Amino acid sequence: MAKVIAVLIRHGDYQQLADTPSAHQPFPLTAKGFSQANALAGLIKEHCTQLNCQINPVIASSRLLRAWQTANALAQNLNSSTYSVQEYTDLAERSVGSAANLSIQQITEIVQQDPRCSSLPKAWKSDSHFCLPFQGAESLLNAGRRVATLLQTEMHTLYQQSQTDQIKIFVGHGAAFRHAAYHLGLLQYAQISQLSMFHCQPIFIEYQAENSWKHIAGAWKVRSTHSQFTD
Repeated sequence: MAKVIAVLIRHGDYQQLADTPSAHQPFPLTAKGFSQANALAGLIKEHCTQLNCQINPVIASSRLLRAWQTANALAQNLNSSTYSVQEYTDLAERSVGSAANLSIQQITEIVQQDPRCSSLPKAWKSDSHFCLPFQGAESLLNAGRRVATLLQTEMHTLYQQSQTDQIKIFVGHGAAFRHAAYHLGLLQYAQISQLSMFHCQPIFIEYQAENSWKHIAGAWKVRSTHSQFTD
């Protein structure tokens, strides 16, 4: 069987609202983010040479603008006539549902005013199991399972069909990718809170038979003790 490798890429730096935990913010990359995205093609080509792999022509991307812009810049810099971007809702970051794009203070006040709700835990934003009491909200672990399911489905199909060693690129979001890595058996639960992802720095994970995975290249970012999940 041919070797198939998934490449996980966190989008570039973007125009994020302060003190706002919604990772579904619709804002674009910053100038720094575009610079990071434009440098991606060189990194990918370098790794492909080392791994002796081809690049699958369809780049998978979250539908959020910052991820699409990152994926589109990568496609353009690789070769716009060969590579295209396919958007997937399932690659999105954790949803906070109807509280999307509200500030932490606004969310806290709404919960306090709702007689059906208990007070929010102090560290709710980084609690992998916690789900806000709003319609459409999900926990970080649920978001990770959603992403992991997509990765397994896409890579299993590629594994069965591919005749040559190749990589498949997925552009998405840091917290969802980390929690997906836990579901795929690549990280221990304790490591989820200890690690993050660098903007536009690829992590390579090889898909093997029977839905097993192996981290083969790229480094996780070590998270500082007091940092919080944002994306």
